[in-house]
Amino acid sequence: MAQRAIWLVSHEPGTPHGGTVRFSRRYPTVEKRAKTFNGSSYVPLPEDDPFCKALLFELRLLDDDKDFVESRDGCSRISKASVYGLPIGGKELWPVLALQKNGLIYVSVPLVEQTLSAHPPLISISGISQAFDLLFGLIDFFDSGPRTEADLSTKVSQLPDLLLHICPFGTLLDSNFLLDNFSNLSIYQAPKQPAWKAGTYKGKPQVAVSITEKVKSMQYDKREVADMWQVYGTITCKCDLEGVMPNVTISLNLPTNGSPLQDILVHPCVTSLDSAVLTSSSVDIMDDSAFSGPYKFPFTPPLESFHLCYYTSQVPVPPILGFYQLKEEDSQLKITVHLKLHESVKNCFEYCEAHIPFYNRGPITHLEYKVSFGQVEVLREKSLLIWIIGQKFPKSLEINLSGTVNFNTMGHQKQPVDTICIGGTTYVKLYFRIPDYTLTGCYADQHSVQVFASGKPKITT
Repeated sequence: MAQRAIWLVSHEPGTPHGGTVRFSRRYPTVEKRAKTFNGSSYVPLPEDDPFCKALLFELRLLDDDKDFVESRDGCSRISKASVYGLPIGGKELWPVLALQKNGLIYVSVPLVEQTLSAHPPLISISGISQAFDLLFGLIDFFDSGPRTEADLSTKVSQLPDLLLHICPFGTLLDSNFLLDNFSNLSIYQAPKQPAWKAGTYKGKPQVAVSITEKVKSMQYDKREVADMWQVYGTITCKCDLEGVMPNVTISLNLPTNGSPLQDILVHPCVTSLDSAVLTSSSVDIMDDSAFSGPYKFPFTPPLESFHLCYYTSQVPVPPILGFYQLKEEDSQLKITVHLKLHESVKNCFEYCEAHIPFYNRGPITHLEYKVSFGQVEVLREKSLLIWIIGQKFPKSLEINLSGTVNFNTMGHQKQPVDTICIGGTTYVKLYFRIPDYTLTGCYADQHSVQVFASGKPKITT
């Protein structure tokens, strides 16, 4: 006797979708039992939007739904018990209990503890009667008091605490209590101090959100070796808010041409998450899903600064394209380095420099070079050239460095040694930092942060 899920749907004639989901609650433990009991006939619960559309279609409440549909309107589908089967992804979600009153649709999906290859008699499903008790109790709750939009919103906000008391883990505790004493349930209990939160904040409320992205790129300039690059992002938060359990919701947004976020890993304080946020993976090459946001993270923040989430993203091209050529002639090396900043990248750096190391060759004794932009420093004892590009590329967005380097092979023993960088095998390593910019286009502004706590906080992003 348990419920897989509960919905509260508002019927809104004249709107594009015909209605919206005002509240939904799923019970994962019951869902796991349903998968075991139903076997091959198991139908997973859909997301809110497709469920709402299928429900309104089945109840004939869509504005443009005037045609006769045999599977729904035929004589074999006359419903006398408010129990329906919803077409979901080519399968049928059954049983679905739906009761309508005053523009609201109260819906529950009870657990069926047997296979659904053939619909069993309703009287044999113990969860059916429990679902009716629950829905009638909810109707009594929403019908009590004034029927204004403000009153409806207040009661919807009370539902999570209400269901926590009367229907924990999808099991209705006492139907008589639910029906007769709804108004006596205290859902305004003062929140208790959680064990993981050592204290509370006192002072001026403020919320700080920062987005940091790091790009790692390996460019080989060879047809037989593919170049590789990927962005790694971190969202860091610091919430100074009064109260025991303040709630905050942060929405991350992408522009139209932004790169979708993948491999999202969230902090344990995040209370709920849209499943679409978690489906995109960079590891599974067969996964072509792309969710472009907004990415919403509701959470109860700890006192200290913390990382709200981590993510990766595959941007179309690296921010800086590079070419490096090395030719060895006697005891000297001829080098050529060409760098190009992609036109889509912000041309404003906190710093930008290229490190050109030389291994297994001894200290640098002489350097002749020609550079089109920036300046070059020589660390002779470390056999290292540092090309300091500065804070901006020129208008052409392209820069070049060429030169000849001589070494003292006699001092080879004390110089940097590498077992891979032998002969013509070497590299240029580029370091840079761009402030107030993300490669993916991901951003959060003051309108992206919602705070449910006393006082109006200062929001910094």
